[in-house]
Amino acid sequence: MMVGLGKRFVTRSWISDTPDEVEHPPVPLGINEMVVPRISILLSISTIIVILLSSIWIGLDAHKFLNNLEESFESVDESMIEMDGRWAWEVDMLFDTCDSREGDWTWPENLSSQDDLFLYPGELRCDWEHQGQGDTSSIVVYNRGNQTLDLLLEIAGADVLFSETEDTQYLINEMPSGDSVILEVLLTEDVSEGEITVIASHVSLISAEVRLDVTIFQGAEARTIHIEEGDRVEVEYTVWNADTGEELDSGTWTENAGDPWMSIEGFGWSTIGLDIDDDRGLIPGVQSGTSHITLLPPPIGYGNSDGHELQDVWLRFEVNLERAPLSG
Repeated sequence: MMVGLGKRFVTRSWISDTPDEVEHPPVPLGINEMVVPRISILLSISTIIVILLSSIWIGLDAHKFLNNLEESFESVDESMIEMDGRWAWEVDMLFDTCDSREGDWTWPENLSSQDDLFLYPGELRCDWEHQGQGDTSSIVVYNRGNQTLDLLLEIAGADVLFSETEDTQYLINEMPSGDSVILEVLLTEDVSEGEITVIASHVSLISAEVRLDVTIFQGAEARTIHIEEGDRVEVEYTVWNADTGEELDSGTWTENAGDPWMSIEGFGWSTIGLDIDDDRGLIPGVQSGTSHITLLPPPIGYGNSDGHELQDVWLRFEVNLERAPLSG
């Protein structure tokens, strides 16, 4: 009996008076199996809506941007900037060292009597003999067409920049028909030999481009002073009719490099790139300045002087740097 009672006592000690449903209530299936998937679905739908709205917003902004870009760079009618199978602008270097860029044309027997609209039969390749780092030269762009041009100039190659922008690019805005623009380029390193290409492209039609190849090489003797635009110079000059060889004038010119001489815009630019030693030619009896020859087509010669007897003449200038004073 005692054993039986003990067994019953031990057994009952593990039995709770509280119903099992109350002490350990079952978890509803709706929470375990339905609530979490529903939350995930709602989050997914919200994410999709946000993505759709973002895509629409981005698409509208992209469409607006493209419209603005198209308005800024409106398509151009190629026929308006093309003349006789060529683009309506030319690029030249003032040095009388130029020839056919690809060997596909020859110099006219008489430059002034050309009937063609263009100054040259095709694109040019020129030589630039420099006198050391910091030397300069003049690049010319001519608008030979009937339309105003917006052109982007770019120098492809190392060690040469446009002086004005100190960059390899230069933008010409609204260049009038028949006008010309002369720019100074700067040699930034002492190059023994190298090549660059000046590319002039229409801003609205990048494929419409005219090229000028330039071979650069070291001259016989380096100089320390290099004439740039605005420098005060004294030069001895002689000018000839480029076709006949007739000497037209000679003398001394003392002005700032880049300034026109009478109505000849290209003459002052012909002095760009002259060089001299530290004495600047101020020591009597010492001649340390360099000389070079430039070729000026009518647009930067007497071409703007209506009725002038030399209006259509190509000019060949020889300029020799005599002195470069410390200041103007």
